[in-house]
Amino acid sequence: MEEDEVFKVYVKPGCPWCVDAIAYLKKGGYHFEEIDVTSDPVAFAKMQEISGQTSAPTMTVGNLLLADFGVEELVPFLEEHGLLR
Repeated sequence: MEEDEVFKVYVKPGCPWCVDAIAYLKKGGYHFEEIDVTSDPVAFAKMQEISGQTSAPTMTVGNLLLADFGVEELVPFLEEHGLLR
């Protein structure tokens, strides 16, 4: 995976979908950057800019975007883009 394909996961602490997504990625051995948008207004603005919404989790992988998702959307997304482990 190239450097620009780093998983960036924008989360809100306590959000059950965020907790599940992070747990799934950790269990799968994915390397990712977890970004707390509630404690970082710049990160929140970036998430809103790239996704057009304010819901978390939102994830980017290179130029790919998955916004406002649960594990049931994450798995097909990873599979579709050849990222499923």
